[in-house]
Formats: sequence, structure tokens, C-alpha cells
Amino acid sequence: MAESSNQGERMQALALVSADELKRELQRKAKCIVEDDDYTIHDTEEVMDCLSALKDLKLRPAPPPQYLCPISHQLMKDPVVLASGQTYDRPFIEKWLNKGNRTCPETKELLSNLDLIPNLLMKELISLWCKKHGLELPDKDQGIITEADRDRFNSLLHILSSNDDIPEKIKAAEQVRMLTKQFPSLRAFFEEDSIAVTKLLDPLMSENVNDHPKLQEHLITTVTNISIHDANKKLVATNPVVIPLLIESLTFGTIETRSNSAAALCTLSSLESNKCIIMKAGALEPLVKLLDEGPLLAMKDAAAAIYSLILVKENRAVAVFEGVVKVIMKKITDRILIDKMLVLLALLSSYDKAIEQMIKLEAVSCLLSIIKEDRSDESKEHCITILHTLCYNDRTRLKEMWRDESVNGAIANLALNGTTRAKRKAKEIVERIDKYFSDEQSS
Repeated sequence: MAESSNQGERMQALALVSADELKRELQRKAKCIVEDDDYTIHDTEEVMDCLSALKDLKLRPAPPPQYLCPISHQLMKDPVVLASGQTYDRPFIEKWLNKGNRTCPETKELLSNLDLIPNLLMKELISLWCKKHGLELPDKDQGIITEADRDRFNSLLHILSSNDDIPEKIKAAEQVRMLTKQFPSLRAFFEEDSIAVTKLLDPLMSENVNDHPKLQEHLITTVTNISIHDANKKLVATNPVVIPLLIESLTFGTIETRSNSAAALCTLSSLESNKCIIMKAGALEPLVKLLDEGPLLAMKDAAAAIYSLILVKENRAVAVFEGVVKVIMKKITDRILIDKMLVLLALLSSYDKAIEQMIKLEAVSCLLSIIKEDRSDESKEHCITILHTLCYNDRTRLKEMWRDESVNGAIANLALNGTTRAKRKAKEIVERIDKYFSDEQSS
């Protein structure tokens, strides 16, 4: 009976985890089973739980956005209306107000009063939606960190920062990792204790970062977990030990550690001020390397982190210097993560040096071949946008496009059947090809 109860608790906790987190956990557990002959029945059950949770997540409908608290981004359990007219989940808006804030988190307007009025209609609508989809709302107190939670966390952090017993540290690190993954509210613990992050990472500062791969993996993954919490982003990135350790782990670590380091950098870089810190620490070189040689999930994390960083125009030159164009073209040629690679390439195409490299790597023929394939409208739009930039920067590419177009008519077809943006870009290319050859003939 106790075993059944424990499994139920595990499944309830897994239900709160994102698909990417579940995939990483599945990858970690499956790897342990494949590589260790001494795996247990418990290990196989955890893999089955992860698979079951992934299946449920695939089948589970996304809640309407108005049912989610703007602070926690979770289904509201106790919705209340603020003086601004915005609805929040009570524990999270109370925490906001208890910090001395007197503005609405969403509208930023100054509040005329601090009254919290229960939104009974919203609560009923959320309840009906949950019943309709066979979901059960977690307890409304789940978002609150209790003194017992604090004591437990402090004891685990104490082991990490002061205990010399490596096996004990590994156990403590695994517990912190699992708790911060399963219970989003516990991520806020690090926001409340300014030195908690330093305590967490102490084992990696006192020894070579990859001396104990399991310990490193658990701690870096915990950083990824706590970085999801918006209020932690600045706190984590500005801690002088975090970004250097993430980049070192991105270079020297198990593939899961490297992947999670990339995921943490991506999450942290969503805050504009953090991008500069991450770039100064030299993150792009190991990210490009991971994009080049990592397995699929690691490639996705690396691509997402690179994308976030090169949203800043000045960072594109660094990415090109580190060889990102060559890696992207290789992935596109091999038809790996095409949509994500095209997004990166389109962003880089605003930089002249990137265009030069694309031309050397025969990007024109590669992109035209994708347009001719049965790909998504979005992929074709990215392709034609890049081709549009290429032909405007190097007129000799028009001849190459014309040869292909005279046989296949892919660009003309896109001018008729593509997205609004793709149609416009394709028409401009066709007009430019016509003008180019008209000028050639007249001269």
C-alpha cells in the first residue's frame, strides 16, 4: 500500500513538470539502466513513470491563458482580483505585496488599495475546466514555502557546503535537484536566501568541476531548475560563480550536464541584462560546439541559447567568428532540426560576414532544395527571406537562382502560394531576376 502511495506521489509531482524536463529525466534514468547492470526495479518504475507523464502531457490540453496566474504561470487555485482589475493566485500576489510592492505586477499602475477580492466566477470556471479534462487542482497552499521546507533545504545546502563526504553530497544534490524540479514553489527559496546559490555550488568551486560527474550533473541541473523562476534570473546570473561554472560545465561534463548548462544559459539570457554577462564569460564557443556534436536534445538546448544571445545584434559577429554558420549549414544539409536552424540562419543573415560564409557553403542551392520539399510554410518563409538577403548582397547569386528557377519554378510557386511575407519576398526575387537578365541582355 505504501509503495502504491509513493508511486502516486511521484506521478502527481511529474504532472507538474514540463516536457523538456521530463525528457531529460527520462534520458538520465534510461542511461543509468543501460550502463549499469546493477539497476533496480525502482529505476525501471521511474522510467515508466516518466513515459506515462510524457504521454499524459501530450494528451493534456493547454489551459486557457486567462486561467493562469500572471506571476506563477500556473493554474490558479485561489484567484483574487487586485485594485487594478487584474486577477492573480492569492499566495503569489500576497507574496508580491508583502515585499512592499504597491503596484500591479502586470499593468505597473499604482494601487489605490491593497484589497484582494475573491474571483469566484474565475474559480468556478477553472474548476469546471479541470473536471471536463479529468484534472485535479493541486492544494491551494502548494505555492507557499513552509518553515519545514526551509529547514529541509537548509540542511541539504549545509551538507553541500560543509560536508567532505562526497557520496553524502551526491545524495543531497540529487534531492535538491528533484525537489526544485517537482515543486516550482521551492525555487523561490533561492530568491529568499541570497547566499543559497553559493552554498549550492560550493562543491564545484572547491574541486575541479568535473571530478565527480554525478555531483556536477545534479548541481548544474538544479541551477537550470531554479533559473526558471523569474525572480531568480538576475540573482543567479549576477552571482560571480554561476556563469563561469555553467560555461565550464558546458565544456567539461557529461552530455546531460552540458545540455542542462545550455538550458540554464538560455533561461538566464531571457533577461536582457544577463546577456552581456553571459557573452563576456565566453559562452558562444562551447554552445556552438555542443550544437555541432551533441545529441538531439542537447542540440535543441544549444540552439535555443544561441538564438537568445544573438538577438542582440552585436553578438552575431562573435557567433560567426566561432563557426556557427558552418555548423548550421551542416545541420540543414543533413536535415536535422531544420526549422530551428533556419531561424538562426535568418537572424544571422543581417550580418555581412555571415552572408559571405553562407555563399561559400552553397547556401543558395541548399535553401532552394528545402523550398522544393514538402516542408512547413514557416521553413519556406525563412528560406526565401534568407535568399532575398543573399541576392541583394551578391548579385551573382541571381544567376544561380535563375538556373534553378527556369527548371523548377519554386520561387514563382512560393510567390503565389506562400505566407504573406514569403509571397512578398519571392515576388521581389523574381522581379530582381528579370531585371538582372534584362540589364545583362541590353549591355
